[in-house]
Amino acid sequence: MTDHLVLFMPSGKRGRFATDTPVLDAARQLGVHVESVCGGRGICGRCQVDVQEGVFAKHGITSSNQHISPFGGNEVRYAEKRDLKPGRRLSCSAKILGDLVIDIPQDAVVNAQVVRKDSDGRVIERNPAIQMCYVEIEEPDMHKPLGDLDRLLMAIEADWGYKTLQIDTYLLGEVQKILRKGDWKVTAAIHEPVEGGQATLVALYPGLKNEAYGIACDIGSTTIAMHLSSLLSGRTLASSGTSNPQIRFGEDLMSRVSYVMMNPEGREGMTNAVREALNGLIDNVCKQGEIDRADILDAVFVGNPIMHHLFLGIDPTELGGAPFALAVSGAVNIKSSEIDIPLNPGARVYMLPCIAGHVGADAAAATLTEGPHRQEEMMLLVDVGTNAEIVLGNSTRTVAASSPTGPAFEGAEISCGQRAAPGAIERIRIDPLTLEPRYRVIGIEPWSDEPGFEEQAKKVGVTGVCGSGIIEIIAEMYLAGIITEDGVINGDLAAQNPRIISTGRTFSYLLKEAEPKLMVTQTDVRAIQLAKAALYAGVKLLMDKQGIDHVDRIGLAGAFGSFIDPKYALVLGLVPDCDLDKVKAVGNAAGTGARMALLNRAHRREIELTVTRIEKIETALEPKFQQHFVNAMAFPNKVDAFPRLTEVVKLPERSMHTDAAAGIEPGAGRRRGGRRNRD
Repeated sequence: MTDHLVLFMPSGKRGRFATDTPVLDAARQLGVHVESVCGGRGICGRCQVDVQEGVFAKHGITSSNQHISPFGGNEVRYAEKRDLKPGRRLSCSAKILGDLVIDIPQDAVVNAQVVRKDSDGRVIERNPAIQMCYVEIEEPDMHKPLGDLDRLLMAIEADWGYKTLQIDTYLLGEVQKILRKGDWKVTAAIHEPVEGGQATLVALYPGLKNEAYGIACDIGSTTIAMHLSSLLSGRTLASSGTSNPQIRFGEDLMSRVSYVMMNPEGREGMTNAVREALNGLIDNVCKQGEIDRADILDAVFVGNPIMHHLFLGIDPTELGGAPFALAVSGAVNIKSSEIDIPLNPGARVYMLPCIAGHVGADAAAATLTEGPHRQEEMMLLVDVGTNAEIVLGNSTRTVAASSPTGPAFEGAEISCGQRAAPGAIERIRIDPLTLEPRYRVIGIEPWSDEPGFEEQAKKVGVTGVCGSGIIEIIAEMYLAGIITEDGVINGDLAAQNPRIISTGRTFSYLLKEAEPKLMVTQTDVRAIQLAKAALYAGVKLLMDKQGIDHVDRIGLAGAFGSFIDPKYALVLGLVPDCDLDKVKAVGNAAGTGARMALLNRAHRREIELTVTRIEKIETALEPKFQQHFVNAMAFPNKVDAFPRLTEVVKLPERSMHTDAAAGIEPGAGRRRGGRRNRD
């Protein structure tokens, strides 16, 4: 029998197959995911493919519609009842007759919901843990006294190959009713967490059930973000977010651990609070996506170790001190009903593994998204938050650590700070000659010096400065000469400019005079210095472990990291020197990693294996941390050069005092040049 070369796109996977091999079978043999619910009966229409016409010299293939079987009965019936676009074929019915180039279209979605709000646009190859399997079973027979469930399991094995299928207990009393309601035609939802893992029948529907849904959620210490996705098409139907209600128990993670230690009911209170918030988000995304909660069959959650433990109902006390022991570090597979998240009765919850005591499942998810372990370049991945999680590495070696930055970056502990909300200043520029500021406010389109700003400001208000604005104003104050590289507000300027105001023994910068008056105080500057020094010191320790003096690429993750201007992150010395075009905000990488694990179970195995290979560094035990921290208090740094940054930004000259404090010769390595380049 002749073999034919078949190439599947966009995956690029190819193989040789005998004449009359169904295209769907060929795809499955090569590991190309083509959705099929009906088991090749031509009913669901999810296995649609495009046959490409022409000579593909690069691949040595001449592809033609003459190399695939003519339309069969199933395809004709489907095209009459539904819709089959020109050129489309049902891969379960179409058979290979010659060499082919087959395209798996991303829009081949039957009964697709309208996309309300996408997450990040990333296309994720689908291979979910939930498989929808349509089967037709024999009716009961007096001469074959086999139970309905047993005949169902036999049909599933015959059609779908599941040999040792377990069944959720709640279904035992429902099987007969569902089989009769479906006239002995049913769709089984089978959960198989990873390829080759234990498969379980978790839901059963009468007739053809042509859709299933899942949620992916990042439980942050400050905010919670959730996405609802179709498990069969991969589309994001709805997204929603909310503040983490645990904030009322403490702004930062250690405050929440302390609350648990000091209050007998503290753990339960915080667990209940976050679960209530999650259930509210589930209601929101279900309403947006126009589905029922019972249609959700799978869920993936990520979070830092303390959020991870509190969500699962585990006391996080041991994470409050050395050796920072996790109760569970590996991946978690449980029923949603076991943690008071009511979805479908058989719905499963998967939590990614944690990397270390303070480097959690969210950092693992971000690693999965950005893939430092898959590339040759040395990549630094930083999730900037109240507790910065840091991953540094490449395909050869990857290390990770956490650094206690505190809540300053998010506006807490800053006199004019606030959460990112309408009325918060998010972008700032300071004229280096007049020291006059101009800024942009969330909810107001024009900048403060542009027409229309005042009118909109009367409605929205200008109430404070959010995290990205705080980063920018401190950096701008440094570049304008308002503060020295040691972080001291220059009081000599008070006699020359009314925006420099004496506040006792120190000075402040007046950002906005009208009520509410907004000022940046010396204490505010110190808070940012302490936070950024802690982060940079953690990064330097990882660089020491890797034996490197620079990084090739930097990803700033998390809700806060997404809004940091890379230039200002470097000016402050938040991260080490790097080419500006290689410093990127990577968005909610943890949430994207959760979606990847939701839509493709191969990613679950990948991150579980990767986490075991990541070396964990405990910053608190490293003797060099303190020196790195002291050096990092300066802007950008007392001893580390930033040559790539100085190519695009003119930094103020380093003072004699700072050189001496750094333990180097005065003037050595001085950065010359006066004013910086303006935007």
